[in-house]
Amino acid sequence: MRGLRMDHPRRGIADPDLAFPEALLQLRDTIPTITNTQEVPISNPTITPYNTGLNGVNQPNNMLFTDILWWTLGGLGVMILLIRIGQLAWAKLRLVSAMNTKGRQQHFWKVKQWSWMPGLKRSLIYAPLWKKRHNREIQLSSAVNMGTLPSRLQAAVLLVYLGSNLAYMFVLDWQQANKYALCAEIRGRSGTLSVVNMIPLIIFAGRNNPLIGLLNISFDTYNLLHRWMGRMSVFEVLIHFIAWAVVQVADDGWEGVKHKILYDRFISSGTVGVVAMFVILVLSLSPVRHAFYESFLNTHIILALVAFICTWIHCVSATVHGGLPQIPWVLAIFILWGAERFARVIRLAYANRSSRGYTTATVEPMPGEACRVTMHLPRHIPVRPGQHAYLRFAGLKPWENHPFSIAWFEHTYSPSSLPTYSSSSSSEKHPPGTTPTSTTVSFIIGAHTGFTRQLYNTARASPLGALTLRAAFEGPYAGHHSFDSYGHVVLFAGATGITHQLSYIRHLINGCNDRTACTRRITLVWIVRDHEVLEWIHPYMEQILRLPNRQEILRIKIFVTRPKTAMGVNVLSTSGTVQKLPGRPNVVTLLAKEQDEQMGAMVVGVCGPGGLGDDVRGAVRGMQGLGTVVDFVEESFTW
Repeated sequence: MRGLRMDHPRRGIADPDLAFPEALLQLRDTIPTITNTQEVPISNPTITPYNTGLNGVNQPNNMLFTDILWWTLGGLGVMILLIRIGQLAWAKLRLVSAMNTKGRQQHFWKVKQWSWMPGLKRSLIYAPLWKKRHNREIQLSSAVNMGTLPSRLQAAVLLVYLGSNLAYMFVLDWQQANKYALCAEIRGRSGTLSVVNMIPLIIFAGRNNPLIGLLNISFDTYNLLHRWMGRMSVFEVLIHFIAWAVVQVADDGWEGVKHKILYDRFISSGTVGVVAMFVILVLSLSPVRHAFYESFLNTHIILALVAFICTWIHCVSATVHGGLPQIPWVLAIFILWGAERFARVIRLAYANRSSRGYTTATVEPMPGEACRVTMHLPRHIPVRPGQHAYLRFAGLKPWENHPFSIAWFEHTYSPSSLPTYSSSSSSEKHPPGTTPTSTTVSFIIGAHTGFTRQLYNTARASPLGALTLRAAFEGPYAGHHSFDSYGHVVLFAGATGITHQLSYIRHLINGCNDRTACTRRITLVWIVRDHEVLEWIHPYMEQILRLPNRQEILRIKIFVTRPKTAMGVNVLSTSGTVQKLPGRPNVVTLLAKEQDEQMGAMVVGVCGPGGLGDDVRGAVRGMQGLGTVVDFVEESFTW
């Protein structure tokens, strides 16, 4: 019977009608098993769940540390704002009480300050990182520039912010037995922090950053914070990528990594963003950035946009329902970036186009390899002392724009049928019964390399001796330092740094005459290489020297460091208030003399090479604690 198992008499096996199908079934079960083992790896529950998505990611802690970072930045901003409000209130009180007082009668404000303030200025607020060097560039050779060092206060802020980033990134569950789960937690934390840092990164990069005026912090300081936040963001995104790659290699090998990068939109977009940010980091290294700054700037903007777009794609294409939780942050980045760019476009359109026409510029080559640029704006643009603007010229790399201090400005007026009122803070008299219709703005631009060299060579080659062309004026920016409440103002300038100081001089002399400023003594110290560069500011200085009461208020000392002919001390005015001297100034001696003759509170301002700024900074620090109020303001742009 077929239902019984019977041995075959010759083979000693079961009935072949039953045994053969059974063997096929066994073979069928064996073959697929071998195939799966060799070609399609089995998912490893210890590894696979942690190579994408939010598995293993400690999202509550990520959000906690994000909130702490935001509260840290917000708290710092509020603290600085309160200090700023206190400074403004104190300066306003000093201005109101002393603007009608003679210089020698401002003794109260000459000495009145908190007992701990001089030590704070000397040891923290004005202190360089180490001994003296701050804005003097570190030159390894004539071609290799390592940039500058932060001040002690800037370094403290950077240490707190960057140190907290590192601490938050490595507050992890180190007791986790599964190292791939730990990698997933690192991946989530580092990616979150990298995107969080992009928001202040984009705010601090903008020249229309509202915090500049609100907190009285210069764009140069925000630029420093931007660079270091960018480096931290790149470091964190590299950790993010490495943490993902470690798990992916363990799960699917390097071929699996390659396949994901090439064919998985989530991974490929993230990889392109990481590469873009890494290239930005390499190009932003100081020697590269200084050697090819104009190319770096354009490449930097393009790569940053690529990184932001890839971050957006990476977040929205995640397998997590609704995308990653960082999507609103990326959206905020695009809104902030777009708003800042839109503000630039509005400024450009408003300043350079009106019913009277377009902006034109006259470029005159000057001795000492410089240009005097006079821009004729088709509408009235208010300008304050200490401001700068970004300039573009048609036919001379119009896609590039560079900042230059405003040396001089004048407004054109037309009769008005409406009552007009002159602003007490204006540096130029407003004729009654008139309305300002247009503005002329002047700059002194030294010829270095790239754009400035091309501008100088083009102007010099002009057969008419000057070049007239279409141009664009974007600004003015900055100008948040007011010297009106100081009875004594000392201004140091090196070479083209004179442009920043000129606007203060006219404004303060007019303010003294109108009794809208406390200033009763101004000392200008200008360091130049040769006599010929005095031509740069000749038309502006002539107007200043003709101002009422100028001889009682203004003292000018011009130091010529490399005269082509031998010279002694020359007195250039009949009143003896303008002197030309050979060599370099002894900053400590000069400031000691000014402190002996101090009238009211004193401010010392400097604009010029980094070495000059460091010398003046060191001298002002040495003046702290000697019984008088001496403040310090440095105008610089470290790129």
